[in-house]
Amino acid sequence: MLSNLADSLYEELIDIRRHLHMHPELSFQEEKTPQYIADYLTALGIEVETGVGGRGVVGRMIKDPDLPTLAIRADFDALPIQDEKEVPYQSTVPGVMHACGHDAHTAVLLITAKILSEHREQLNGNVVFIHQHAEEVDPGGAIQMVADNCLRGVDAIIGQHVSSSIPVGTVGYRYGTVTGIPDDFWITLQGKGGHAAHPDTTLDPVAAGIRLCNDLQYIVSRKTNPTTPAVLSITMFQAGDQTNVIPDTAKIGGTIRTFDTATQQHMIDELKKCLDGLVTTTGVTYDLKYLKGYPPVVNTKNETDLIISAAEKIDSVESLVEIEPALGGEDFSYYLERVPGAFFYTGTKNEHLKADFPHHHPKFDIDEKGMLNAVKIFLQATEDFFEGGVR
Repeated sequence: MLSNLADSLYEELIDIRRHLHMHPELSFQEEKTPQYIADYLTALGIEVETGVGGRGVVGRMIKDPDLPTLAIRADFDALPIQDEKEVPYQSTVPGVMHACGHDAHTAVLLITAKILSEHREQLNGNVVFIHQHAEEVDPGGAIQMVADNCLRGVDAIIGQHVSSSIPVGTVGYRYGTVTGIPDDFWITLQGKGGHAAHPDTTLDPVAAGIRLCNDLQYIVSRKTNPTTPAVLSITMFQAGDQTNVIPDTAKIGGTIRTFDTATQQHMIDELKKCLDGLVTTTGVTYDLKYLKGYPPVVNTKNETDLIISAAEKIDSVESLVEIEPALGGEDFSYYLERVPGAFFYTGTKNEHLKADFPHHHPKFDIDEKGMLNAVKIFLQATEDFFEGGVR
């Protein structure tokens, strides 16, 4: 079992993750990270393609094109968040940090590539290592990499996400739908400003915006099937800068999360109805910018079985749990629209190490031992896939 070799590379796994953590790069601005990845893969004797879909990196270890080919994916972009952890590997870039674990994803895949490359003669198939840029920002890097043919010759794909809500030693899986559709919207309300002492002479966009925010919550509570999950959150409200002046405009932003396109369209339609009604009752006008997010991640059965079977063979995996679908977005979905595959979650939570803050938090961190389980599952799943196990 190649998975048994992962422990010997634990220190290197940590070193890679901490190097990347100290040198994060934002989505669509990644330069040094893809170069680091390309150099590492090249040193392993793996064929490397750079600039895939813009800034992505693909390593191809092709033994025989007629043999089955498995792709493994990791993302490597960071977030515009100030790192508040007091650790030696704190981000060195002001206002930018790996607050979602993409540094760990990259380290896991690089060590997986190292072990597989050193034992390529034992493999009865081909492996494609997909290192993706810009997962955090629409339109995302996956759709661009797919368009640039990163899945050429691929029969199936697997990927994982570290999770600060799952304890180390636990692996989360799910058949079928795993994530939601994360849409974003921005609304500008145009009114007519004036003196705050004479609101009757204005078209107050602030008052109209407050009403709109309340009306929008009515969509989920009273106009959506209660058995169909949907979320509408207002996350931005910007208006005015003086206490005695009613401004001309108010800007509102937020997100709508759903699991299926029918519910998504229903939410969009109701949002527009609320806006049109606001025009009628208040006299303000509006401009709406609506951005549809990634499709849902939908795992296929055979590949989910593959992950479960692999995890059951790893001694350090203490438990497997079937997770509930979440309304967060993940552009791994674009790969699954082309080939079958599975996306799973690796536990990295450890309260004693302060590795229990939520993702996208300034103090987000992981118990790095959890990364070993991800490496081991990737290795075991690769071997099983080539041997025809659970296919």
